Amino acid sequence: MFNKILIANRGEIACRIIRTARRLGIATVAVYSEADRESLHVEMADEAVCIGPPPSTESYLLIERIVEACRSTGSDAVHPGYGFLSENAAFPQALAKAGVSFIGPPVAAVNAMGDKITSKKIAEQAGVNSVPGHLQSLSGADEAVEIARGIGYPVMLKASAGGGGKGMRIANDDDECRDGFERARSEASSSFGDDRIFVEKFITDPRHIEIQILADTHGHVIHLGERECSIQRRHQKVIEESPSPFVDADMRAAMGEQAVALARSVDYHSAGTVEFIVGADRSFYFLEMNTRLQVEHPITEAVTGLDLVELMIRIAAGEALEIAQADVKMTGWAVEARIYAEDPAQDFLPSCGRLVRYQPPIADYVRLDSGVREGGEIPIYYDPMVAKLVTHADDRPAAIARMQRALDEFYLRGISHNMNFLAAIVKKPRFAAGQLTTNFIAEEFPDGYDAENMDEQEWRRFVCVAASVHQRLRRRAKGMSGRMSTGSLDLPRQWVVCHGEKRSSVTMSSTGDYDEVVVDDMRMKVASNWPPGARLFKGAIDDVIVCVQVERAGIAYRLAMGGVIAELMVLSPRSAALYALMPVKEATDSSQFLLAPMPGLLVSVAVQSGDEVDAGQELAVIEAMKMENVLRASDHRKVASVLVSPGESVSVDQPIIEFV
Repeated sequence: MFNKILIANRGEIACRIIRTARRLGIATVAVYSEADRESLHVEMADEAVCIGPPPSTESYLLIERIVEACRSTGSDAVHPGYGFLSENAAFPQALAKAGVSFIGPPVAAVNAMGDKITSKKIAEQAGVNSVPGHLQSLSGADEAVEIARGIGYPVMLKASAGGGGKGMRIANDDDECRDGFERARSEASSSFGDDRIFVEKFITDPRHIEIQILADTHGHVIHLGERECSIQRRHQKVIEESPSPFVDADMRAAMGEQAVALARSVDYHSAGTVEFIVGADRSFYFLEMNTRLQVEHPITEAVTGLDLVELMIRIAAGEALEIAQADVKMTGWAVEARIYAEDPAQDFLPSCGRLVRYQPPIADYVRLDSGVREGGEIPIYYDPMVAKLVTHADDRPAAIARMQRALDEFYLRGISHNMNFLAAIVKKPRFAAGQLTTNFIAEEFPDGYDAENMDEQEWRRFVCVAASVHQRLRRRAKGMSGRMSTGSLDLPRQWVVCHGEKRSSVTMSSTGDYDEVVVDDMRMKVASNWPPGARLFKGAIDDVIVCVQVERAGIAYRLAMGGVIAELMVLSPRSAALYALMPVKEATDSSQFLLAPMPGLLVSVAVQSGDEVDAGQELAVIEAMKMENVLRASDHRKVASVLVSPGESVSVDQPIIEFV
């Protein structure tokens, strides 16, 4: 067994690896960039080494810096986590020359499976079902269009060295194919240093299902069942679960058999994942093999009871697997939600900044893999993932219900995040029914995510909570003023709860155990021990358990629950009548400028002074948190001047282009 492991990664995966190593009695070394000096993984490790400036190209992606850190700390093995150097074959080669073990697959397997074109050819030879496509690197946009026409639209343009949704575009016609090729190539070059793009048929209404495999150096290869990863946005997984609600025992066996065959064909060892695209008729096709630990590995651990990081370490140390295929049992159901620093209300633009409040849910059925803490920073240089939230239960409905509650209880402030969007996904009837495809988000949110969209039942519950909170705050205020005792009920009973143009009349009465709230003639019972100032209102409304996030927003209460965020005012009838007469403040006109919607690096500007642009035309590209974001014109305009040059960093709302 190893004495000291260096983790060549950061954030939640570094912390997760450290926890297992510590349990095994293995010392750990963290590496960090200057931006991560105060990060949690640095604090958790036994030793830490700074490897360079914030950009990953100057720190986490520099093989020589990692190797030198191994030498200086006496590390005898390296776990790469995922991303960064985890699937770069040059990395384990450099480690081998330095006499350091790589906790991952052999170089030949990394080379074979790391290239999507090569891997598809190997898969076909191994008898694995493959998607129709052109398995050659495209020379340019013209060839991309020619090949796409031959295959038939829609097609998927993909980076050969890609992963994590980077360098991927769907094209439905020639124009989208040309634009998608350029975007995919640029993104692939930036993310992987390899701009090769290939094209394959896009399967309509597909599911994304993957098989986890384990293989040791003694010839034993097994699979650990499947993960359903169909809930995606921009080809990046958002919510995963294990097992899949679509896969039966026969299908699981067939997919597992092909995944094992592929692993054997490249003499694979370590943990790995074979991803399949699955049609509605249960036909499945090889997509790619990830020669590393997957982001979503915790749900497999939850249902199998295995520690994949421990098994990777033991395999790399030369130990044989102690479990056979027949020993693998999947117990219960697990759901994972990826929490990202992004703003769903602004087309999921990346967010960065300080975690002013960070209060995760605590329950025996919740697992949280995170690399942050309250007061920490989410930097602009890396992936926007904040944490992975996992719930486990005996069956799927219970696991989903637990996820809904856990998302409501997770209180995070200081950055924009996607937790309310995740909550909106898991409460969809279609999600509960298991009717999932990779188009789920586009179809269920055709006009984007509207955080204020709620049905009448949700509205009444929000009204009850706002009225109850307001009444308790008023009771405390009167008690503190000395005008009444805190136990007195001498408070107004009639209120009007307003949200935009929507309003409800409320009558309040209280007993020692609950508040009785009449909302527009509907009587409801609110039971809660909520103390004024608490961030979470936990209780029950008509015996339905609720957890609502509560904070003040001026004279309103900002409430969040079940994917809904709304600001409600609780006013006296007279104040409500007067408030309805108040003029609406007009927003400041900023249409003269193209403003940066997020902090990032200005990659390119497509216009210059004097140019006239039409609606939808590309104006600039900003790279933030490893993704390129194209800024387009909203209408016909003339460019007065370009205020920022490519290569410069921009801040939120910084003017980039001025229009006439």
